[in-house]
Amino acid sequence: MYGTIFKLNIKPGHHEALLEALRGHHTPKGMTAWFVMNPDEENDWVAVSVFASKEEYVANADSHEQHKMFLRVMEHLETEPKWTDGTYVIGEIA
Repeated sequence: MYGTIFKLNIKPGHHEALLEALRGHHTPKGMTAWFVMNPDEENDWVAVSVFASKEEYVANADSHEQHKMFLRVMEHLETEPKWTDGTYVIGEIA
């Protein structure tokens, strides 16, 4: 499994609009899960996406559809997300 963990620095007053933008996403080929967390002690949100393989992750990252989604999300962020890409070495959805 491969994916990214990223931090979303949301513009003040844009939390609901960002949620609406995220709800409008399509599920790309190879995506097995994605989550967005609102940490108790922070204003920024943290998100995780999981793909079956690095190849499917890269194909999605390079797709026109994902670029359009990125632009919609950026309307609600102060800065571009900070991405940490890599291989998930263990995990489970119970």
